[in-house]
Amino acid sequence: MTQADRIFERFPPFIREYIYGHSWDSLRGVQMAAAHTLFDTDHHLLLTSGTASGKTEAAFFPILAELYDRPPMGIGALYIAPLKSLINDQFGRMEELLDESGIPVTHWHGDVSASHKRRLLENPSGILQITPESLEAMLIRRSNDMVRLFGDLRYVIIDEVHTLTGTDRGNQIQCQLSRLARLIGHQPRRVGLSATIGDPALAAKWLAGDSNAPVDVPTLPAENIRWRLGLEHFFFQNADPEQSRDDKTADPEKTAELDAGYEYMYDCVKDKKALVFSNSREETEYLTATFRQIAERRREPDVFLIHHGNLSAALREDAELKMKDEEKQVVTCATVTMELGIDIGRLERVLQNDAPTSVSSFLQRLGRSGRRGQPPEMMMVFREEDPLPNTPLPQLMPWGLLRAIAIIQLYLEERFIEPPREKKMPMSLLFHQTLSVLASGGEKTPKALAERVLSLPPFQCVSKEDYRTLLVSMLNNEFLEMTEEKGLIVGLAGERLLKSFQFFAVFKDSEDFTVRAGDPEKGSAEEIGTITTPPPVGERFALAGRVWEVEELDVRRKLVYVHPVLGKMEVSWPGDYGEIHTKILERMQKILTEDVEYPYLKPNAAHRLAVARHLARNTGITDHMLLHLGGSTWCLFPFLGTRSFRTLRRFLTVHAKELGISGIEFDGCYYITFRMEGDRDDFLYALAPLVAREIRCEELVGPAEMPVFDKFDPFIPGELLRRAYACDRLCAHEVKARLQQLLSGR
Repeated sequence: MTQADRIFERFPPFIREYIYGHSWDSLRGVQMAAAHTLFDTDHHLLLTSGTASGKTEAAFFPILAELYDRPPMGIGALYIAPLKSLINDQFGRMEELLDESGIPVTHWHGDVSASHKRRLLENPSGILQITPESLEAMLIRRSNDMVRLFGDLRYVIIDEVHTLTGTDRGNQIQCQLSRLARLIGHQPRRVGLSATIGDPALAAKWLAGDSNAPVDVPTLPAENIRWRLGLEHFFFQNADPEQSRDDKTADPEKTAELDAGYEYMYDCVKDKKALVFSNSREETEYLTATFRQIAERRREPDVFLIHHGNLSAALREDAELKMKDEEKQVVTCATVTMELGIDIGRLERVLQNDAPTSVSSFLQRLGRSGRRGQPPEMMMVFREEDPLPNTPLPQLMPWGLLRAIAIIQLYLEERFIEPPREKKMPMSLLFHQTLSVLASGGEKTPKALAERVLSLPPFQCVSKEDYRTLLVSMLNNEFLEMTEEKGLIVGLAGERLLKSFQFFAVFKDSEDFTVRAGDPEKGSAEEIGTITTPPPVGERFALAGRVWEVEELDVRRKLVYVHPVLGKMEVSWPGDYGEIHTKILERMQKILTEDVEYPYLKPNAAHRLAVARHLARNTGITDHMLLHLGGSTWCLFPFLGTRSFRTLRRFLTVHAKELGISGIEFDGCYYITFRMEGDRDDFLYALAPLVAREIRCEELVGPAEMPVFDKFDPFIPGELLRRAYACDRLCAHEVKARLQQLLSGR
């Protein structure tokens, strides 16, 4: 009997029938590896394999087998996912399997009815699917019930691990699992799932937390890469300006209206079921509206949907349902919200507007297409403003196109994926967990509280002195209160925070206005989504791929009543678009120096790259790093990722006087310009002693700065914020190495 046969025999009848019913000839490698760990060891398990490789079934077959053979006295498995939509969707494709098993599955998040949750509380059993926020609420509000609910908990499954490592939300899960284990007196086994893990050892360390149990990371055979991939480039005005000038028959009004890049993107997804990704909500909104305009002008049906975090749940769910419908030929314009593993059926193509910010994001998005035996298919389209004769040199480079090629080549050549980030001083989360632990467990002495909180996995690098500084501040601001017995309890300001359901989330939630369309007097007002800053009555704004005119503002209740109007507008939300790894920038530099022709470049993109390479070689961008742009303007091309680039900017700003520079400006993490009256030798002479000594990140943060980024940062003492910023958002060693290269002339 083969190993596959032995594993198959250990599955209960309903799983075997499921496998037969789906005509699987054999168990996949990922399913064999998962079954070996979960059946034959007591280890944790990290499953990392490509999108649609069967990870979910691989993890749940052995877990369901155990829950079926030995029913737990309470909830037996806890499934934690970062998105409500993932929870709503995840077991849909296994519904038949779960029905046959008789093992109940309960969804638990903010959109689930109280009656549904009450059934689980009255009869805890089976599998609980939950978001980190709802689990936090249970730990605080149902602390006395946790042993009854989870006393026989055996497994914790964490989905989309790559989105959680190094984030406050992921670290919140670590805290929750540690607190839960203390309450129930044992450590349930942990199973992590992800399609894109850059450093499995780091991810495994994160998954283990403080459980002291080994983590198995099965090494699966490398998959053969079969992609259908194309990159094309357009200038705003016209792909070929000379031709349009020579064409006397061209209608100038129509020529001005058309945008070759948008028209090409429209044709890429025409008559296909497709996803169109952009890197921001602004771009997603504008692109949706543009596609609808093109469809109207061509007298073609409007099949365009939209999906991002500021839309109402109803609109997002409508898009998901229509994407799943095999009969509907729809196109959904989306942000990262559609990047994760929601099952939306068979997609014919993914279209990417500009370049993704990471290899991980590229692979996740590409993997949304090509299911059921077909290779994944993606088109990337780049639109660039046609440069004027006086456009500065740095703005003549197609940075987005270069980034996309670098991302693709890094994976093809090295199978590189960004490693998980680490956050060593998560002060916002520390504030949050301090209140949460006191709210759930009651009064504690400062020493007992410090021992309880600082022993949680995310806070291993926080010193007792720093925690004391935080506690004193929380006492002074009434988030905490000291009793006559010298114990700490939640104070009045802390109680106000805890009363809001928003407290349970550790990610930043803006005070958005809800947008409703309809007649409020007649009780018909469909929720469209949210905006950060509403315009005055009579003004217009864009949301859900349409334009709306404000009819009424209810500032107290944060409501905006609108009606739709024709047209297209730009819209903006606050926020950043993710970090870019230094390896991507270094590969971009290499692209400019090599003569390789990439087979996935379409004619315009290949020509644009050739022009960029010619420009780079003639100007010395890749050779000299520091270039004179004319007059007193100089430009530095460091080819550093976001974190190191940020550090370099601060280094130059702090030492601007010594270096003789001023007027420092930058774009993304591609280049830094400044004014300097001296020459290159003067700059290098002044730079040398600064690079010779240690670059200390703490010295690059001003004494009066308040670097507020995370949700509870406004309540953190400035000295702790500055130390955390230097520790977690700056990186000195890459900067020092790059400046040494500059000094050596390389």
